[in-house]
Amino acid sequence: QVQLVESGGGLVQAGGSLRLSCTASGSIFSINAMGWHRQAPGKQRELVAGITSAGSTNYADSVKGRFTISRGDAKNTVYLQMNSLEPEDTAVYYCNAEAPALRVPNYWGQGTQVTVSS
Repeated sequence: QVQLVESGGGLVQAGGSLRLSCTASGSIFSINAMGWHRQAPGKQRELVAGITSAGSTNYADSVKGRFTISRGDAKNTVYLQMNSLEPEDTAVYYCNAEAPALRVPNYWGQGTQVTVSS
């Protein structure tokens, strides 16, 4: 099992920055990728950014050049640095971990609200 705890959401004005953190515990050596997804009211959850255990990253087109995903030295923490925030970035942001070797291969955090005011 893997547990994920997120922090760092909040209210920010358009053009501002926030950094989200997600720390994994439990069977962390089974994790081969982590990422951030978001879900705005009335919309489907979408991938924002992901990072593999090898350090490869991918981003949604809408956040490229503005958001950066990274890992901490201990590799069980991922960060999402969000710059030049726009009102369209308002959503609940969820941390995700993939651990295909475990009986339950996919894990989610509780979500953290990001609100960008215009």
